[in-house]
Amino acid sequence: MNINSMTKIIGLLGHPVKHSFSPQIHNYLCEKYNQNNIYCCFDVEKQKLKSAVEGIKTFGMIGCNVTIPHKVDIIKYIDQIDKNADIIGAVNTIKNIDGKLIGFNTDGVGFVKSILEKGYALKNKRVLIIGAGGACRSICVELASQGVSYLEIRNRSLDKANQISKTIKNNFSLDVICDTKSIDENDLNNIDILINTTPIGMESKLCPIDENLTPKGNILVCDIVYKPHNTALLNWAKKNNLNVVHGIDMLINQGLHAFYIWTGIKATKEDEEYIKDLYNKM
Repeated sequence: MNINSMTKIIGLLGHPVKHSFSPQIHNYLCEKYNQNNIYCCFDVEKQKLKSAVEGIKTFGMIGCNVTIPHKVDIIKYIDQIDKNADIIGAVNTIKNIDGKLIGFNTDGVGFVKSILEKGYALKNKRVLIIGAGGACRSICVELASQGVSYLEIRNRSLDKANQISKTIKNNFSLDVICDTKSIDENDLNNIDILINTTPIGMESKLCPIDENLTPKGNILVCDIVYKPHNTALLNWAKKNNLNVVHGIDMLINQGLHAFYIWTGIKATKEDEEYIKDLYNKM
C-alpha cells in the first residue's frame, strides 16, 4: 500500500477496538481495487464520541464503521440516516459526502447475505432468534424485509424483545413473538432457522441452548459469534447433522457492504474466500 499526500482515511469508532478484524478486510480491499485509502481503528470513549464524529468532517475522511458501544448514540451527531438504519435505531457505517455524514446499518444485510449464499431462501421461513440486542434488531428488520412468515425472540427479559416486536409490527406486515422460556425440542421442530445473536459462546464453551436437545427437522443453525470459529452452538448443530452459518460470514459480508457504500465497488466471491483465509491464519 502506497501512502501519500492524497491518501484518505476510513476508520472504526468503538471502545474497545483492539480485537477488530476490520483493518485486514478493508486494507486488503483498498489495495486490490486501487483505492488510495487506509483503514484505521480509533478507540473512542463515550464522552469523546461527538468530537470524534466532528473529526470525520475535519479530516475529510471517506467515512467509518461504528461498533460497540456507539451504534445508537452516534445517530444524534450525524446529518442523515437511511430508512432501514432508522427502523433499526442503530448505525454501524457512516459515509461522508461533501461534509454530510449519512448513516447506514450493514449488520442485518451482511447476515442475510450469509444465509442466501448457503442457498437458503428466506421467504415464508420460520425463524427463532436468541437474544434481543442491537444485532437481533438489525437482523429482524432484514428478515422481515425478506418476507419470513414467523419470527420469535427468546430473551431473558422481555423489555428489549417487545421493543423489537413493536418496531417490526409498525413497519412490516409481521408480528414478532417474544418469550423468556428456554428452547425445547418442540420449538426446534417447528422452525426452519435458529439464530444466536448473544455473545454466549464467545471465548468460552458455553452454549445458548441445552446441548442434549435432539431436533427432528433439518434446521439451519446460525451464530453471529465469530471467535471461536466453531462455537458450542455450531458444534451441537454439526453433531446433529444440521447445516450451519458461521459468525465470520456475517462479519465479512457486512464489511463488504460497507466497502460498497464507501466506494461503489462490489467485492467478489474470491475476495470473501481470501478474507476468510486471512482470518483463519490469525
